[in-house]
Amino acid sequence: MRDRYEGAEEFDEFLAGVEEHEELWHEMARRARVPEEFLERVRQLEGEWHLLVLLEDWCGDAINTVPLIAKLAEEAPNVDLRVLGRDANPDLMDAHLSNGARAIPVVMVLDANYNELGWWGSRPSELQEWVISEGLQLPPEERYAKIRGWYARDRGRSTLEEIVSLLEECQERRAALA
Repeated sequence: MRDRYEGAEEFDEFLAGVEEHEELWHEMARRARVPEEFLERVRQLEGEWHLLVLLEDWCGDAINTVPLIAKLAEEAPNVDLRVLGRDANPDLMDAHLSNGARAIPVVMVLDANYNELGWWGSRPSELQEWVISEGLQLPPEERYAKIRGWYARDRGRSTLEEIVSLLEECQERRAALA
């Protein structure tokens, strides 16, 4: 996993090569803000943490979540982030299916030795529950509009809460394995 991680792009490199929704990706990255409460919780984690993200630039959920996660990694001294394309890494994708689907983004949490201790994907749990329970009954255009509205109202708080909580859980797992 270390070789995969070290061979992956940094978020800024990924952003420079975006072709689909280029303007939106750059705007979301420019506007990404991480509240201090999340940064403080991450700073309290012991050791170094690596986030390996599977995505593709056409993915709306990735556009709405990954810039925030990248900003968290940029501002927290003990976390870094790299990006891999989903389609170029089918083995990793197939090991991280969401309800049997190749849903992205997927964020794998690796410890300092590049051992995977957990993963998150593909969207905040509250939104995912809505999509499964009600959203799939709507025509795609209406469903996607409601999803975009949800992300705009949430302002990334759910994503950050779930990622930071996952990092905290992974620290506990690592401690239990030691």
